[in-house]
Amino acid sequence: MTAAPGATGDVFVFDRHVRFDEVDAAQILFFARFFNYAHDAMEAFFGQLPGGYVDLINTRKVGLPAVHVEADFINPLRFGDVARIEVVVTRIGRSSVAFRHTMTRQRDDAKVAVVTHVCAAVDLAHMKSVPIPDDMRALMTRHLTKA
Repeated sequence: MTAAPGATGDVFVFDRHVRFDEVDAAQILFFARFFNYAHDAMEAFFGQLPGGYVDLINTRKVGLPAVHVEADFINPLRFGDVARIEVVVTRIGRSSVAFRHTMTRQRDDAKVAVVTHVCAAVDLAHMKSVPIPDDMRALMTRHLTKA
């Protein structure tokens, strides 16, 4: 996991290995798993905060449920491949954030998918929308891009 300079913000990079149980009968990554990969990358993204995503959920009781996801699939991933996931923030609202996860196959840099993932910040005890906490907003802002 690294952060690299992007067009207008840092790009967070997360590598994810394709496991045997994630491929389908066609021997490619099952399409729904791309959403799992996006969530894995988001969890790693928040690992930059003290206590990480686990602390957000278990201690601070701040959740980020998905309210919208969409994807474009370009090339397949197979068992043994490594997906390099570049994460940027494309929009920050009062209580929502939009992530873009650009996934490439590490072995040949082929783009495999782009996942847009919009989340709402919620108080998990009451499942009500809350403003994005300041430390989360600061992290997101570092990775905000206009491209």
